[in-house]
Amino acid sequence: MKAGCYTALVTPFVKDGSQLDRQGLERLVEFQIENGITGILAVGTTGESPTLGWQEHNQVVEIVAGRVKGRCLCIAGTGSNNTTEALEATGHAVAHDVDAVLLVDPYYNGPSSLEIRREYVAPIAEAYPGVRVIPYVIPGRTGTQLLPEDLAILAQRYSNVDTVKEATGDLENMKRTRRCCGPDFNIFSGDDALTYTMMTDPDIKAAGVISVISNVAPGAVARMVETIAMGDLQGAEALKKDLDPLFNLVVVKTAESSPAGEVMCRARNPLPIKTLMALLGMPAGPCRRPLGKMTAKGLEKVLAAARQVHSANPDILGPAGEFFGVDIEARLADESLHRDLIYPEY
Repeated sequence: MKAGCYTALVTPFVKDGSQLDRQGLERLVEFQIENGITGILAVGTTGESPTLGWQEHNQVVEIVAGRVKGRCLCIAGTGSNNTTEALEATGHAVAHDVDAVLLVDPYYNGPSSLEIRREYVAPIAEAYPGVRVIPYVIPGRTGTQLLPEDLAILAQRYSNVDTVKEATGDLENMKRTRRCCGPDFNIFSGDDALTYTMMTDPDIKAAGVISVISNVAPGAVARMVETIAMGDLQGAEALKKDLDPLFNLVVVKTAESSPAGEVMCRARNPLPIKTLMALLGMPAGPCRRPLGKMTAKGLEKVLAAARQVHSANPDILGPAGEFFGVDIEARLADESLHRDLIYPEY
């Protein structure tokens, strides 16, 4: 898999969330390509794969694959907790000439690592030898995990399994993956905040990132990855420092008051990024239920991060303003935009 920065693209919906915003999706793809992204992941977690019907899912893949062909790489999320569904989705993606498919570990039914290897990834890699198959390891969401040892067996047996999206948050697991899978295996960061560490750690040597934050700042995240790859760690670290407030928005935690006492509220991806995109005037629409809206405290965290980043380095969010024809600073100051983005109370 080509090293670089890939965007885990949001799926934009119309205002009530009932339908795909096709025109908005096409504009988001063009924004990504114009700003030098290596590739686009359609219908990953950030693309709200859990709440898309398969017909919608396939439609998104068709649109993205069709628009990026020959311009950047396309990865299609085709994972499931049902191997038959994943095989069918992969077949559809292959028919539309994607460059790779992403297989999230099967969620909820909790197969062992051995079962994930034998009953899930292997059948798909074997059925579609012409497309790269990328396991996506994210135990915090799936409740299970493909382990480095089984990943190494897959890589040895199938030439199209040479990459993993690593979102365990566990640096020791990543180092184990490198030791088990060898120097030529591609490890991609699935966590924006850890990309710099994963790429610069000699025991991990990540090849890049499949990013959430590049939805709003593709050029800046791509530059950080490129700068690391060129060996300019001082320049990359400076850019990372400017991006860090955005990287910290993938999950937004707040302490909220309720009639029964204080409770912790955790707004998970893609809610914060879609909220930020709405603030910036980008096509996004709402998240689909059961995801909802942010709290007022959560929105303030999003606003504070965006304002800090735009003040410190206007080149990060500036391209979004130029492409979508909006004044970023004015929108971040416009309180009239906030009402529809938050719950009125906990």
